[in-house]
Amino acid sequence: MIAKVTSGAIVGLTAVPVEVEVTVIKKGLPSFTIVGLPDKAVSEAKERVRSAILNINAEFPAYRIIVNLAPADLPKAGPSYDLPIALGILLASEQLAADTSDAIVIGELSLDGTVRHTNGVLPLAIMAREKKFKRLFLPKSNAKEAAIISGISIFGFDSLLTIFGYLTNTIEISSEPHILFSSLQTETHAVFDMADVKGQEQAKRGLEIAAAGGHNVLLKGVPGAGKTMLSRAFPSILPTLTELEALEVTKIYSITGNLPPGESVVKSRPFRSPHHTTSRIGLIGGGSNPMPGEISLAHRGVLFLDELPEFPRTVLEALRQPLEDGIVSIARAAGQVTYPAQFILIAAANPCPCGHLGSKRKPCTCLPGQILRYRRKVSGALLDRIDIHLHCPELSPEELSHIQQGENSKTIRKRVEKAREMQRKRFRGTKLQSNAEMSSRDIKKYCELSDECQDLLRKAVSLFSLSARSYHKMIKLSRTIADLDNSKNIDVKHMSEAFRYRLKEEE
Repeated sequence: MIAKVTSGAIVGLTAVPVEVEVTVIKKGLPSFTIVGLPDKAVSEAKERVRSAILNINAEFPAYRIIVNLAPADLPKAGPSYDLPIALGILLASEQLAADTSDAIVIGELSLDGTVRHTNGVLPLAIMAREKKFKRLFLPKSNAKEAAIISGISIFGFDSLLTIFGYLTNTIEISSEPHILFSSLQTETHAVFDMADVKGQEQAKRGLEIAAAGGHNVLLKGVPGAGKTMLSRAFPSILPTLTELEALEVTKIYSITGNLPPGESVVKSRPFRSPHHTTSRIGLIGGGSNPMPGEISLAHRGVLFLDELPEFPRTVLEALRQPLEDGIVSIARAAGQVTYPAQFILIAAANPCPCGHLGSKRKPCTCLPGQILRYRRKVSGALLDRIDIHLHCPELSPEELSHIQQGENSKTIRKRVEKAREMQRKRFRGTKLQSNAEMSSRDIKKYCELSDECQDLLRKAVSLFSLSARSYHKMIKLSRTIADLDNSKNIDVKHMSEAFRYRLKEEE
């Protein structure tokens, strides 16, 4: 007899059905074989499944057992096939009589038959709904994660014995109630607030523009000027995640195992701050079985690179394509996967290796050659992809003691959300979420410039030899500033302010 149980495999951020075929052959010596390109974790399922079946007082067939994971040319990874293999053996050995043709089954088994937490549940739930399956069997700890998807019955099990009892109608189990995204939206309280940063009003204004339009920022200044604190307070002024954005982020966190057990979705925008010793694969993603890197974990959120010139140049250069396209494609011999990487880059850098160039309190001890080499660690091509360049001036103790507290993050976020709402209306019917995502074609459609603005733009490009990319970024910045000003059209004052943020320190 051949039993068939449907499971799923994760390819990139999507799931595809995998049919687990199990046959028990009574001729020949006893054996247990798994075929269909299994990795080490899948191959080791043999011992986990054998022990789990025996520990629920069922009989493990002393015959030749063959498990085929179809399609056979698709690599299978991870322990999530334990539960469907165990059910397949019980069905094929006629110890269980049940119809599972309308169900997707996933879950890792422990030796005592307990069903463990499994990664990648959200993409599998979406796939189950798209493929018209009616039920999804999974670990109980993953039930709330899958319950965010409507149109499919979610059943969470804590052991193989429980699912055996459910399929034989000896145990009654209710499906997990559907969770509405709106019921999960709560106001988050940020650890850092813009009101905690004294002074740096120009930098705060630049960060407000970055939050409103999704623009990348470079903060430069001496140590202690407030660059890191500004960056860590930045998420507190970002708009709340929409349902579509939350599902995008949760998919990534689900397959990487970063979604906390019991949580349904990621509720706040990600903030990733990798150390400067991070490898290129750690930042971009990859590996023999390609997984998302820091830039994908920062999708729809913030990637903060502190001490930017301390990162290896090869690592920084790998950022150029994702910053431009909003995706990263990883090619390996087994195939190619694409992960989203639409993040806001916040980078911080000192002016020189010792950090005191331009300081009023400490003299710089660096030689001109050292300063030049330090700055050359960040290429002009990467700097050109950063929309806003901000200088954080050094403040004396006297200035710090007399500066009054500025606006808090809640007040700034209201203006940011109002600007984002204007952009949502403008880009309705498209895939665009913010001004920073506009292409040159979108700029022509949505950013009409007056003759005065065009004249100013031409003069700026000619005077400072700006690239075509900088030309378009100035227009996008101007559009965001106009949105914050609640202006339908881009005026000269918006273009002038945008131009100030595009100037680098050397210029």
